[in-house]
Amino acid sequence: MERSNHTVTEFILVGFTTDPVMQLVLFVVFLGVYSLTVVGNATLMVLICNDSRLHTAMYFFIGNLSFLDLWYSSVYTPKILVTCISEDKSISFAGCLAQFFFSAGLAYSECYLLAAMAYDRYAAISNPLLYAQAMSRKLCICLVIYSYTGGFINAIILTSNTFTLDFCSDNVIDDFFCDVPPLVKLACDAKESYQAVLYFLLASNVIAPTLLILASYLFIIAAILRIRSTQGRYKAFSTCSSHLVSVTLYYGSILYIYSRPSSSYSLERDKMVSTFYTVLFPMLNPMIYSLRNKDVKEALKKLVWLTQ
Repeated sequence: MERSNHTVTEFILVGFTTDPVMQLVLFVVFLGVYSLTVVGNATLMVLICNDSRLHTAMYFFIGNLSFLDLWYSSVYTPKILVTCISEDKSISFAGCLAQFFFSAGLAYSECYLLAAMAYDRYAAISNPLLYAQAMSRKLCICLVIYSYTGGFINAIILTSNTFTLDFCSDNVIDDFFCDVPPLVKLACDAKESYQAVLYFLLASNVIAPTLLILASYLFIIAAILRIRSTQGRYKAFSTCSSHLVSVTLYYGSILYIYSRPSSSYSLERDKMVSTFYTVLFPMLNPMIYSLRNKDVKEALKKLVWLTQ
């Protein structure tokens, strides 16, 4: 991929603070969060692979979500940890491009995957007796492949349009990773055509999956209302609660960052929101999908018993 400005060979990541004490504190915090992220998502994937009770469409998607979150967090956190304890805050142009590409591809893939999970919940609640046939293994694999394919194709579009901008202002990124808002602030030729590309990607990768999720939940609500018993309605809704929390947290932060015009970017405020969906959210997902899940708890107990 060619660059339009050959004078920029690296970027400087400002991070969160220049205070050495606070940097050390942040290093410990981010190391703890990343450790929990790796352990939580890896454990969930192992449980889903090893326990036959978890070999259903729902857990297949949850396992893939854990894989995405583990990979997604690993794109950012190691570099954040290095930045916190090292005097060298630089990241090469190629390194910044790679981080940007993988972060966009994984973020977009997760948007599509969450939409596929919403359809899975609709299929499970609307006709539970035919759920296994409706959500066949072939269909589940295809939905996951489509999620990754769509996510990374759009990441190529975003990355190619972003890194052919002229970064003539400065090479200091007022953030902890290479993202759209700080890079646009550095560019001197972020024209309306680039903003149009951002809106197209927002519509295809965030708005469209959001509409699919909303449509799925409208059908889910209609199906739940047809259930006569209160206990049956509660049980049906409880199977969707984890996914609903996950969607609200993820899409809420994504829409906040990327649905605004570039002229309204506030890097300090955006930095805090970005921390949530890039670092904290991958840690929270295993908790969201396992804390109230009896099958996962039983699988964990079985795994602990076997390892003793």
